[in-house]
Amino acid sequence: MTHTPSRGNTQAHHTMGLVVSCEHGGNRIPVPCRKYFSGRFDLVRTHRGFDPGALEMARAVASALGAPLLASTISRLVVDLTRSVGHRQLHYDTVREAPLTVRRHIVDTYYRPYRDYAETLTTEAIAHHGRVLHLSCHSFTPELDGVVRNADIGLLYDPKRPAEKSLCLQWQEAMAQRDLRLAIRRNHPYRGDADGQLTTLRRRYSPDTYLGVELEINQRHVFTGGHHWSSLRALIIETLGEILERPIRPDPCTPLSRSPHARHAA
Repeated sequence: MTHTPSRGNTQAHHTMGLVVSCEHGGNRIPVPCRKYFSGRFDLVRTHRGFDPGALEMARAVASALGAPLLASTISRLVVDLTRSVGHRQLHYDTVREAPLTVRRHIVDTYYRPYRDYAETLTTEAIAHHGRVLHLSCHSFTPELDGVVRNADIGLLYDPKRPAEKSLCLQWQEAMAQRDLRLAIRRNHPYRGDADGQLTTLRRRYSPDTYLGVELEINQRHVFTGGHHWSSLRALIIETLGEILERPIRPDPCTPLSRSPHARHAA
């Protein structure tokens, strides 16, 4: 787990605080766990092991917008920091079959400290700003089980929390206006209210003080690299900065004046 503190008063003009996290930032397998991945290291290098580009995106957002960054480079196959304890996908199959003492050690060493510190950063941001956006950065494979994902960017949120929905509507609109070619979808390729770290934090904080949003980027942009990837990162950061400098629209159902590529979901 790594933590980079916020820089100066970059957030002074924002209407809320910002905390950035990246739960699937790397594919490191701790030495004591490597025996559970014997013959499976090719899997570790794929999207199953981590989210390519997510840590780079998270670092760029945190640096540009002066936000604290909480990130992990432990492979999600060892322990998925976004899952609840007891969830079937908390560990990869071979780790799930390990002795209980091993699994408890993994949770106590990597999972709980990360989760606890995420809550600490959130509480501090709310105390300082009155309200916080927790942005969790991820990426998704362009094709899964033979199905092509038809989105460039996904914004995941809980549709029952109006402020989250409103922020994502505004952010979607701002990005679509900058680049008409982008397919930007809400609550795609996953549901924003499914089991996860942000869902847990929503139970601890009110909708008025905590906004949890997951940024999902299609990995084809990461693999293209170069100017294309750096330009997309810049677009995401610039539009988010603009959104944070103005109040969230009170009516989350305000229609978008958007391109056909800014697609709707719940």
